[in-house]
Amino acid sequence: MEQRGKAYMNEHIVLEPTGKGRLSGKTFAVKDVFDIAGHTSSAGNPDWLRTHRPANGHAAVIGRLLGSGARLEGTTITDEMMYSVNGENAHYGTPVNPKAPGRIPGGSSSGSASVVAAGLADFAIGTDTGGSVRVPAAYCGIYGIRPTHGAVDSDGLIPLAPSFDTVGWMARDAQTMLEVGRVLLESPAACSGGAFQRVLFAEDLWALPDEHSMQALQGYVPMLRSLAESHEQTVLAPEGLQAWMNAFRRMQAIEIWRGHGGWVTREQPSFGPGIAERFAWAATLKPEEHGDAFAKREEVRTLLEQLLGKNTVLVAPTVPAIAPLLGLSGEEAERRRAHTLQMSCAAGLAGFPQMTVPVPGELGCPIGLSFIAGPHQDLRLLEWVADLADERIRRISLGGSV
Repeated sequence: MEQRGKAYMNEHIVLEPTGKGRLSGKTFAVKDVFDIAGHTSSAGNPDWLRTHRPANGHAAVIGRLLGSGARLEGTTITDEMMYSVNGENAHYGTPVNPKAPGRIPGGSSSGSASVVAAGLADFAIGTDTGGSVRVPAAYCGIYGIRPTHGAVDSDGLIPLAPSFDTVGWMARDAQTMLEVGRVLLESPAACSGGAFQRVLFAEDLWALPDEHSMQALQGYVPMLRSLAESHEQTVLAPEGLQAWMNAFRRMQAIEIWRGHGGWVTREQPSFGPGIAERFAWAATLKPEEHGDAFAKREEVRTLLEQLLGKNTVLVAPTVPAIAPLLGLSGEEAERRRAHTLQMSCAAGLAGFPQMTVPVPGELGCPIGLSFIAGPHQDLRLLEWVADLADERIRRISLGGSV
């Protein structure tokens, strides 16, 4: 019961299915940033909860899941205003990481990852702007996906940075990930079917994990090379991934202040450590002074589209190490945050799908392997992982051979 209390914002919000379909019999939880009729979402902050009214209807993603037979069971804790990758909420508490006790669950979809890892829901819905599904999924040892930007309807979502925000999901197995994807990605642009022909390794992404994680991940490399007809290595960012991360952070902050600055100025909300400093920094940025950041996004998007096309998948570690201990602060915490954002910013800048698959790391704690595909290759990526990659990864994780 301790797990339930520390992961759910409101476990008593239950919505019955409105139809039958491929998700019949499954349960899901939802990050407390989506509209639910008659309920006010908190966005992880009591002052947001206090100053906003209940929703008139359900968010689009909730309506689609209910219509496909899934049952909603509870809303989950999120980092304040979705503006962190740690999962530690100063107001509502930090969800337990069931696979790494005493360590952070990752954020901002921390509660969603926690309930899935604990087996309290079959899958959970989160949001991913800068890593907020991928990071907690990796730290909690589950599957997670950030879809192509705009591929899943975000109507009824409290925004963070709209040109980066995506609706993602997490589950304990690849097949459930695929089934949810088949419901949420039903659009003319969604591509499906066929194996990828090339696997691409980005040397600069593989250089970021710590020594222990690299030792664990190296055992998967021969298998990963065999997943396609050919494999190659490349350097994504000759100027350094830090330049990509810096561009992402500035654009994100500018959008955040544009969307929420008026509310912050008017209500003077109480923010926890880290969140307050980020909002204060965002308030200082002037869009006209950061044109280089917006140009960098277009450059990255073009580069990745050329590299990946329709037949290449990029494989990389998801996070730089196992989840940090609770309460980590100071220089080490900032270094970990920077490395994490460097690893997640490529898909965010390009707006491309990235799926993380759990693998064990140091001390038996989870880390993740990620696969990034070209735009609107989401269903194909989910099918490829479920049909080919997942079984081989799990075999190695259990100590076997390919």
